[in-house]
Amino acid sequence: MIDKTYLTTMAKYNSWQNRSLYTAAATLSDEARCEERGAFFGSIHKTLNHLLWADRAWLPRFKGQPPFAVAPKDGLSMYPDFTDLKRERFATDAAIEAWALDVDPQWLEGDLVWFSGLLNREVSMNKKHLVMHFFNHETHHRGQVHAMLTMAGAKPEDTDLMLLKV
Repeated sequence: MIDKTYLTTMAKYNSWQNRSLYTAAATLSDEARCEERGAFFGSIHKTLNHLLWADRAWLPRFKGQPPFAVAPKDGLSMYPDFTDLKRERFATDAAIEAWALDVDPQWLEGDLVWFSGLLNREVSMNKKHLVMHFFNHETHHRGQVHAMLTMAGAKPEDTDLMLLKV
């Protein structure tokens, strides 16, 4: 079920959907993007920061690199400026796509061991499960952003995976 095709497809989907959300978000003022809207992380801007933080926390783990140095509590405010946030998001999306293209299918076998700052302990879990979590987490919070953008009058694209041009 989880193979290299899954990774590359979901990485492309991630990039496509982020471009859609950021294009729609750019039509709003900074004030509207930062307005508290009752979502889990409050605002469009904070939720977009959280998504970037999470992707930057997971990708180094997947690549066997040193951990991302920003604490979870600081992930909502990593980039207060929307232009900087957008630039970093798109750079991270390119890195995710490159990782998906370059990953050795054998890497997916077995467990990943890492230190979780959220749990404050070492964790070991199946890599395929973690990859599903990675992409599902993105989709979950992008859905929140999509709803907030729509309520704010912005027009992000449809989110259906079947519409992705592969």
